[in-house]
Amino acid sequence: MKNLSPPHYALLFTALLAQLPLFQSSYHEYQDALSKSILFFEGQRSGYLPQDQRVTWRANSGLSDGWTYNTDLTGGYYDAGDNVKFGFPMAFTTTMLAWSVNEFGDLMPPKELRNSLVAIRWATDYLLKTVSQPNRIFVQVSHKWHGTL
Repeated sequence: MKNLSPPHYALLFTALLAQLPLFQSSYHEYQDALSKSILFFEGQRSGYLPQDQRVTWRANSGLSDGWTYNTDLTGGYYDAGDNVKFGFPMAFTTTMLAWSVNEFGDLMPPKELRNSLVAIRWATDYLLKTVSQPNRIFVQVSHKWHGTL
């Protein structure tokens, strides 16, 4: 699109607009994306996993997190596949999820609303642990791999 003049942009925009029905997604695709996003949270869980854990290949992990500071820092979510929990990104992500549920929860399928609320609770329970000591906040937990696949 090098050196396109405004009329060329209008022509391109009109051509794309004519194709808009091909780009639109159905409700079911958004529901599938929501479901997979919430499932991703479960796959990133750290700590003692509940019986209803849907990502069955995961096991308990990070069970000694915080022991060197005599603090229970189990739980929360790993940032990625590196077994590190970063507090600020987790707090941001949890806030965005909570805000989304607050704004759009009544439009969510009941099962995904429940899964979203459980995901928020999983993070907030952990985040409260990070501020449980006076004059101390834990913002990153890094450890050797302690789980099993």
